[in-house]
Amino acid sequence: MDTIINVLSLIGSLAFFLYGMKVMSEGLEKFAGNGLRSILAAMTKNRVMGVLTGILITALIQSSSATTVMVVSFVNAGLMTLQQSIGVIMGANIGTTVTAWIISAIGFKIEIAVVALPLLAIGMPLIFSRKPQYKYFGEFIFGFSFLFMGLSFLQSAAVNLNIGQYVASMLAQVPCDSFFTILIFVIVGAVVTMIVQASAATMAITLMLFDMHIPGFGFEQAAALAMGQNIGTTITAFLAALTANTQARRAALAHMFFNVFGVVVFLIFFYPACNGVSWFVSDVMNINANDLYKLSAFHTFFNVFNTLLLIGFVKQIEALVCKVLPQKEQEEEFRLKFISAGLLSTAELSLLEAQKEINNFAERCQRMYSFVEELLETKNEDDFSRIFLRIEKYENITDNMEIEIGKYLRRVSEGRLSNESKGRLQKMMRQIGELESIGDSCYNLGRTLNRRRKNSKDDFTTAQMEQMHKMLALVNKAVDEMVKLVIKAPEQPNINTNNSHNIEREINSLRKQLKKQNLQDVNDGVYNYQLGVFYIDFISECEKLGDYIMNVVQATK
Repeated sequence: MDTIINVLSLIGSLAFFLYGMKVMSEGLEKFAGNGLRSILAAMTKNRVMGVLTGILITALIQSSSATTVMVVSFVNAGLMTLQQSIGVIMGANIGTTVTAWIISAIGFKIEIAVVALPLLAIGMPLIFSRKPQYKYFGEFIFGFSFLFMGLSFLQSAAVNLNIGQYVASMLAQVPCDSFFTILIFVIVGAVVTMIVQASAATMAITLMLFDMHIPGFGFEQAAALAMGQNIGTTITAFLAALTANTQARRAALAHMFFNVFGVVVFLIFFYPACNGVSWFVSDVMNINANDLYKLSAFHTFFNVFNTLLLIGFVKQIEALVCKVLPQKEQEEEFRLKFISAGLLSTAELSLLEAQKEINNFAERCQRMYSFVEELLETKNEDDFSRIFLRIEKYENITDNMEIEIGKYLRRVSEGRLSNESKGRLQKMMRQIGELESIGDSCYNLGRTLNRRRKNSKDDFTTAQMEQMHKMLALVNKAVDEMVKLVIKAPEQPNINTNNSHNIEREINSLRKQLKKQNLQDVNDGVYNYQLGVFYIDFISECEKLGDYIMNVVQATK
């Protein structure tokens, strides 16, 4: 019974550690807000700045997986090029080594409660603050405390389970000085990290085991585990990119290639590298009291070496992954371009993906509307049927887009969002509903023209055609303005919508004028009543379409 409790305690301690890392990362991201995203998006103009940016972001949020998933999301959303992403991923590998240095400095040598509990006392009033920035910083402090409390519990559970003896007995079955054993440890490190999906957690476990001075588990074996973690951590970004676009999958593949290649090359001179790091820590840094610094120094040296080795070959890496994953000639029309249906990245970042998809949604509605204009001009029966079928297809596309983006936003709403992001999410939900209505309205316009073609022998008069074109031109202006505002609004909070309001008033005024004129023309026998019904149905639907367009514009403010 005690063994079961100790095993559950070990798993619970690891969960506490991972939860602390998650809370700390999300708290810091919300505290930094757009600033953190802006750093990633802007500071990647060359490969060196990309590496430095990756180091900075990962050192702050203490998770290379979070950084690489963020990078994959940016590439998927078209906010970062593949070449820029490779530099940031290289830097993320270096940034994640900060965790090992922190644990080496304070993780196992002092009573964690001495630090963690006072930090919780500081963070508590901040958590309940009405000011969002204070609240987010309080979450960061809580996450930091949970992380190290989980680390302390992990160590206690490991001692209670006598893990050191189990590991020692397993290692007794293999030759410790064998290079084959080193390869086994690399594989074990990769597999464990793939399961846990957090290299920081497996690095903490490695440091803990190394600190126990287990017979047969020395510096070389611990270093091999750390190298394996670099391979295992690529699985998170790889999963995030499975359902993303081709560029995002290439970014994830570049991450995997970089890490695997680095491990393979480093294994060639593994033992000399271990000896060199030991000499540097002991003789140059003059640190002999804490062996954990050797492992942390090795972890950093390994990642810095790989980055320096490959930073000059970013273009070649890009060319390689492009060759392995060629771009499809034509994307499916039903497929979302930016949103990943699989693993979500952080909730705040997911809103960026959703916004890009909404921009795409608006542009597709604009394209669908252009088919209506073509349909009105078409005289050939076959061309008319072809264009009408295209409008029907796009109506299905808009229905599917509303459903899929809505599902995605609901999943995002379950995450930890700032108040500002919650407001943005509600606006996005309204936008997609109105955009779907625009698709329905365009389809209704097509159906009206199709019914007139089937049920009336008379064509629209020249005067009617002129007025219908005039109305379509106004609606077209409204659609163009809507697309511009939808794309600009996230970057310009106080966007000017006066132009859209003016166009909307013109549409309403023209509709009233034409409705009155239609009654007079029917009474005067200019055209028959049935043709007048089709005509005014078309005009009224254009006015409805203008209302839906205006609703989208209002939701952008």
